[in-house]
Amino acid sequence: MDLSGKILIAMPAMGDTRFEKSVILICSHSAEGAMGLILNKPLPGLKFAELLKQLKLSDGGPVRPVPVQFGGPVESGRGFVLHSDDWRDPDGTMMVAGGYGLTTTQSVLSELAAGGGPKEALMVLGYAGWGEGQLEGEIARSDWLVGDPAPDLIFSSADAGKWTRALAGMGIDPLVLSASAGRA
Repeated sequence: MDLSGKILIAMPAMGDTRFEKSVILICSHSAEGAMGLILNKPLPGLKFAELLKQLKLSDGGPVRPVPVQFGGPVESGRGFVLHSDDWRDPDGTMMVAGGYGLTTTQSVLSELAAGGGPKEALMVLGYAGWGEGQLEGEIARSDWLVGDPAPDLIFSSADAGKWTRALAGMGIDPLVLSASAGRA
C-alpha cells in the first residue's frame, strides 16, 4: 500500500490534539514509514514576508502572500515549501504523487521573494512522521480516513473549512461521524 499523494482526514475520536480535525497530505510512504504535511493548521502571527526578511531574502518590500502552516510535530523548526509541480529545484525538490512538489532548499524561497517560483505554494514548518507500520495501524484503528485531495483543497487559504470540505469530497457529512471508534 502506497498512500503518497493521498490525504488523511482525522476522525472525530482522534486522541492526539495536535492532529484534531487535521487534513494531511502524504508526501512519501513506504514499508519503512510515512511523511506528511498538515494542510489546515495556520501558524498565527507568522507571516511569509516576515520570514523572508528574517532569512535576508527580502528587503521588506511587498511579497506575494504565501500561507505559513504548522506541518506537524516532527522537526518543527524545519521548513518545507509544498508547491505546484510547475517549478522544481533539481537539487532539492521531491515530486509528490498527484502533481505536487516539495522543496526544502532556499532556492524556492528566493524565487518566491523575487515574484517567481511555483504558481501555487504553501510554507510549512515541521512535518508528521510515522515509523514502520505505524500509519497502517492508525488507519486500521479508525484514526484516519484516506482519500484523494480535491484540486482546490491543498492550496486553499480557507483553512478552517478544509476538514469539512475534505470529508464532503468523500461524500461524508461530519455530523454523522461518531466520536467513538469501533468495529462492526
